[in-house]
Amino acid sequence: MTFTRMLAAASQKHDSLLCVGLDPDPTKFPARFQGRAEAIYEFCAIIVDATAHLVAAFKPQIAYFAAQRAEAELERLIAYIHEEYPDIPVILDATRGDIGSTAEQYAKEAFARYRADAVTVNPYMGRDSVEPYLAWADKGVILLCRTSNPGGSDLQFLDVGGPGDQERLYERVARLAVEWNGGGQIGLVVGATFPAEIARVRAIVGDMPLLVPGIGAQGGDVEATVKAGRAVAAGSLLINSSRAILYASQDEHFAAAARRAAEETRSAINRYR
Repeated sequence: MTFTRMLAAASQKHDSLLCVGLDPDPTKFPARFQGRAEAIYEFCAIIVDATAHLVAAFKPQIAYFAAQRAEAELERLIAYIHEEYPDIPVILDATRGDIGSTAEQYAKEAFARYRADAVTVNPYMGRDSVEPYLAWADKGVILLCRTSNPGGSDLQFLDVGGPGDQERLYERVARLAVEWNGGGQIGLVVGATFPAEIARVRAIVGDMPLLVPGIGAQGGDVEATVKAGRAVAAGSLLINSSRAILYASQDEHFAAAARRAAEETRSAINRYR
């Protein structure tokens, strides 16, 4: 099954637009995990078990694993999700972006080594840097478009239009994504902190999947995000929350707290669907 079909099916089955980001920071783990050899895997697997019935996708952030020399735990975690929850897609948040020959290796890393269903990619280097990911026909490729960080406007809001025209760089990225999306594999990252830009991107790309970070700890407004990003097709909107769910509690009841936070977030999202 392709990533986009898998995402649509999971969204419908779980009545959810929620993506739980897996950004493990051992300094925030409950005391029981301190000093354990595979604490990152164990913590994340418990979070997955606590929230799997509430989500449309999981999104592990590769830097949080690599910084702790825990790439093997990331491989094991994704394998665990595939084995226990085969209907839920896994998005590897790697934000890769490099020339074609290097991109081929990054694609192999994401899809062969880690067995992710989709990967985030920086499209700044153009079409030939994206094509190696698109060669994996059943996988998703989620391009950065309008990111949620304050500095995103430094480049993404630049006017790249010709005389008499005005087109922001993020809008050009959205248009190029439509042009490159012959296989229906592409989605876009658009931050919840910019709901007007979410609506603009939606108008350009139609039902293409949008991955929206920035609610929860980053302060994005759920109602504005859902109303700006809504579309007819299932799986066209995926709203990510990471820290607000992972670290809802740091005591022994952390899993129950994460479940409650995920339930509350899903309910808040569904209220405005």
